[in-house]
Amino acid sequence: MILIKGGRVVDPVTGTDALLDVLTEGNRIVAVEKDITDENVELIRKNLEEAGEAPGKLMTIDASGLVVAPGLMDAHVHFRDPGFTYKEDIETGAAAAARGGFTTVVCMANTKPVVDNVDTLHYIQEKGEKTGIHLLQTATVTVGMQGNQLTDMVKLASEGAAGFTDDGLPIMNDNLLLAALIKAKVLDLPISLHEEDPEYVWGAGVNKGKVSDALNYGGASRTAEDSMVARDCAIALNTGATLCIQHISSKNSVELVRTFKKLGADIHAEATPHHFTLTEDAVLKYGTNARMNPPVRTEEDRLAIIEGLKDGTIDIIVTDHAPHSKEEKALPMDKAPSGITGLETSLGLGIKSLVQTGELSLMQLLECMVVNPALLYRMEPGSITEGTAADIVIFGENETWTVKEEEFASKASNSPFIGWELPGKIHFTICNGNIVYEA
Repeated sequence: MILIKGGRVVDPVTGTDALLDVLTEGNRIVAVEKDITDENVELIRKNLEEAGEAPGKLMTIDASGLVVAPGLMDAHVHFRDPGFTYKEDIETGAAAAARGGFTTVVCMANTKPVVDNVDTLHYIQEKGEKTGIHLLQTATVTVGMQGNQLTDMVKLASEGAAGFTDDGLPIMNDNLLLAALIKAKVLDLPISLHEEDPEYVWGAGVNKGKVSDALNYGGASRTAEDSMVARDCAIALNTGATLCIQHISSKNSVELVRTFKKLGADIHAEATPHHFTLTEDAVLKYGTNARMNPPVRTEEDRLAIIEGLKDGTIDIIVTDHAPHSKEEKALPMDKAPSGITGLETSLGLGIKSLVQTGELSLMQLLECMVVNPALLYRMEPGSITEGTAADIVIFGENETWTVKEEEFASKASNSPFIGWELPGKIHFTICNGNIVYEA
């Protein structure tokens, strides 16, 4: 049993924002009350024993001055396993998630081999079950991520694939995407799309503009994203399928999603902390650690993403956690891989860039990091409510900490945020009633 005393419970499912005690037993929350006394605990223990359960030893956490919230969910991570475990593996990825306050993650399918078959899907699922957090795995839309043939979506869904994505590559074949969305609609599962037409990418990972010009590096234009988003939103509208636009970066794409949502399309969109925190100038300061696909763009784009979060056009905050080795990131800009690690800095950046600036309330931030990703993947969102799963994060909203390379739980440290002072210091992450991270 874990008794969390005196914390500020912030729960976007119930709208609760109050000082409350929380008691867990096993993998469930068994009481949420103003003041849970020793007598209350003994009564609950007795009731559990009478029901045939054997409550464990009581541990008390003093959460005075801290926020107690449902465990966070990241709907877009890369754990690199199988095939690229020198970058990350399922165990270290899960440890990074726990340190970041996440109790649930959704892994992308661009492993090696890619998750276009049941054997690879089962391999990841089985390893994920041993990590202490909840790990969901997507499958690819196309065989080998080649964009030519659909996977056996029905079979993969029946074996537990959480959704479908060729993340890392766009699906260029219109008819193939149409067929995939029709199948996904029948299966009632989402398809998530990486929106970058290679025809408009002359140098990946850097916005085409003043910085790419300064570096004499081709750059990736907004058109690469905008053209794909326009096409895919139109197809989604006409199929009724659930579509998620991944890691949105362009102001025009935000407006396109807004328009198609108004037309009735079941469209969702992700924003990453780096896209609502950084601009293209970060590439000049942080080098390849600020190279990502799609790239961080202009201040105008950054502000449009924040406006999208404020009005619900963008409803999910994800990390796109993309670990790479130091050796890879030390390569020149045109040869280094794109992506940054994100799980361990996400909450802090959300508070710093959105809550402390007055753009979102903490409740709204948590809605994007708890409720909406769960709904996209057909899950019941976490909640600090009696009878629900004991998946909880405890953090100091304004308590600062410094991002240090040597403290990452991830195998990788390819982050432009090393050295930054961030709010939102995480004290405990609890998953299934077990403490999986303690500061």
